[in-house]
Amino acid sequence: MNFTTGKQSFVLTMVFAAVCVMSAIALIYTKHESRKRFVELEQLTTERDELNIEWGQLQIEQSTWATHARIEQVATEKLSLVRPKSTEIYVIEEQ
Repeated sequence: MNFTTGKQSFVLTMVFAAVCVMSAIALIYTKHESRKRFVELEQLTTERDELNIEWGQLQIEQSTWATHARIEQVATEKLSLVRPKSTEIYVIEEQ
């Protein structure tokens, strides 16, 4: 009976040891994955911030290209358009 109790105790100790080793490996794996995800999050956050800056710059550029002065400049210089004289403007009213 003493031998069986010792054998059971040994088996139980080995099971607990195996569970502890598996738990430690799972903890290490989880910590590693967590660090990888955190690094990925930081990279994506940096990329998002850069894209937000670029978006703001593009909006400023778009508003610059769309100003009335710019449109008038392109119309006169590149398209050779001129403003009509007041005598050349006709107002048509609908009845």
